[in-house]
Amino acid sequence: MMMTNFIPFYTRLAQVLISIICLFYIAIIGQTLLAPLIFALLFSLLLLPFAGALEYRFHFPRALSSLVSLLTLIGAVAGIFTLLGSQLTALAQDWPAFKQQVLDTTIDLQTWIEATFHVNSQEQMNYINGSASKAVNTGTTLLGHTILSVSSILLSMLFIFLYTFFILLHRRLLLRFIVSVFDHQHSVIVYDIVSQVQYIVKKYIAGLFLQMLLVTGLSCIAFWLLGVKYGFLLGLITGILNLIPYIGILTALLLASLITFATAGTGQLVFVLIAVVAIHLVDSNYIMPKIVGSKVKINTLVALIGLVLGEMIWGITGMFLSIPIIAIFKVIFDRVEGLNPWGILLGEDDSHPESKPAISEVMEDENNLGH
Repeated sequence: MMMTNFIPFYTRLAQVLISIICLFYIAIIGQTLLAPLIFALLFSLLLLPFAGALEYRFHFPRALSSLVSLLTLIGAVAGIFTLLGSQLTALAQDWPAFKQQVLDTTIDLQTWIEATFHVNSQEQMNYINGSASKAVNTGTTLLGHTILSVSSILLSMLFIFLYTFFILLHRRLLLRFIVSVFDHQHSVIVYDIVSQVQYIVKKYIAGLFLQMLLVTGLSCIAFWLLGVKYGFLLGLITGILNLIPYIGILTALLLASLITFATAGTGQLVFVLIAVVAIHLVDSNYIMPKIVGSKVKINTLVALIGLVLGEMIWGITGMFLSIPIIAIFKVIFDRVEGLNPWGILLGEDDSHPESKPAISEVMEDENNLGH
């Protein structure tokens, strides 16, 4: 034990760098397994209090409580997709009128360009036809990738649901394995880490759902007041895409601008842009810090780096998972001797210690995990 104090700094630095490289390499080659498994772990931690309540208050068997919890999750996901699908169906039914509106708006825009910049309609049409040919070729490729992506998402969701069920079913076995990996003298620390991870992940995911509901509500109200057609669909899309940091709100802004431009023209487009930007400012400056950021004590620099690394490794999936994974690592670093400096690096720049959950909540989480 004393010899570790005499290990040179450059040796320890090399060990850390090699460990980080190995972790990233494992994450890249194991994406097919690890990404659905981590999603399932997060959902399991979120559903754990519900499953525990079914077992202890209603005396459900472990298998039945896990199945009911899983069906609840599937029902919530199916409800969101059903609501989104119904709105998209309404948009598809109005597609001929939508297409005609786009053509009429394009003609008006061509007339304005010709009158303002003295570019005749024929030159504009030649440019549009050339761009359209490239867009068709690119669109065909994107369509193929989209179909493959949808099938891949459906397959991943199937595995996520299966993993979630079995993690809930075998949670006692998994906890015993984690505790038995370490020496008996560290059992208290291991139980503390597991309970804290469960608490933080549960609060973080609940905060994300609340954030999505608030942004969706604000967007729907704003689009309704502006008289935007398909306002509920655009509000729902804005709320869902807002879960993807930075990129999501830009994608929602583009979709809202496109549909507004096609259905209402350029006059209303300006107000839609202002509304989406205002909602994003409210979300980033109040909703996100108060509801989601308060659950995960991570500084903004590390969060941004985590988002970039997550996108580099797993794409959009990595951006979704980066913050909760960093939060889990911070809990571990804060409670393991020798890793405390890394916990300080990930935490916020303040002088007060990290707030801990109420004792009753921690005891409830430990009971759910251990029984």
